[in-house]
Amino acid sequence: MPCYPLDDQLWFPPVEDAEDYGLLAVGGDLSAERLLLAYSLGIFPWYNPGEAILWWSPDPRCVLFPEKLHISRSLKRFMRREPYRISFNEDFPGVISWCRQLRAGVDGSGTWITSEMKHAYIDLHQLGFAHSVECWEGDELIGGLYGVCIGRCFFGESMFSRSKNASKVVLVHLLEYLRQQGFVLLDCQQTTDHLLSMGAEEISRRQFQSYLQQAQVPPYGPLKSCF
Repeated sequence: MPCYPLDDQLWFPPVEDAEDYGLLAVGGDLSAERLLLAYSLGIFPWYNPGEAILWWSPDPRCVLFPEKLHISRSLKRFMRREPYRISFNEDFPGVISWCRQLRAGVDGSGTWITSEMKHAYIDLHQLGFAHSVECWEGDELIGGLYGVCIGRCFFGESMFSRSKNASKVVLVHLLEYLRQQGFVLLDCQQTTDHLLSMGAEEISRRQFQSYLQQAQVPPYGPLKSCF
């Protein structure tokens, strides 16, 4: 399958044309309009610093259904015992900054969250489409995650933890909120043992597209955040 070069026009090729490993297109920009179109089609950007923007639609896709969340007994004990505070959208810039910093490594090159990406998602947050969940110990931000919300689907982007279990705690609170609000799924993009241990599963690209329709993600519903 070809990897499509994008231009200044706002478009994406059909996701069915993605490479076997998920790469669909290269180029374009990180404008809010293009990012929202990408997510509504089941596409997301992921690339290394200094490279052209790469756009992906993997098959299979890792997702978490809110009603299938698995919380281990040890995590339940931790959540009952440890003092912490959970907030939503209290410090989006802080969450994405920590996600970037902890993945960057010594030379600052080990993360896909480039400065351009960081500012693009902060812009989406200011528009009401990108959201964060924070875990606090006193006044210290010890864990968090952020992602994009369109319709009744939350597209997870990244998470961080500066203390034991902090990222798991924010994920549990997010999924409980999504379950209460009738969300269809949390998109995890890539499969990890950490996510699988909490109930994540892999589904086909075709199934994922069907769930986007069920979640009323455009073009099946209005372009709005339900978070």
